[in-house]
Amino acid sequence: MKEVLETIIRNLVDNQDKVEIKELEGERTITFEVKVAEEDMGRVIGVQGKIAQSIRAIMRSIANKKDKRVTVEFID
Repeated sequence: MKEVLETIIRNLVDNQDKVEIKELEGERTITFEVKVAEEDMGRVIGVQGKIAQSIRAIMRSIANKKDKRVTVEFID
């Protein structure tokens, strides 16, 4: 799942070297903490958070197939 998220994020940003994704896994939950360059944060979140919502929806659908819950957090 991390690879899918990383591919999506890297294709949205200009500074691909600054992309960091940290995966925290529990019994039934997975949390991804996404860090990007400050100037790319707007691209990842999108107008009114629409891109961020779409990324979360994609990750939820992947996680449902594996019977997990997923959270994607965008960190400054």
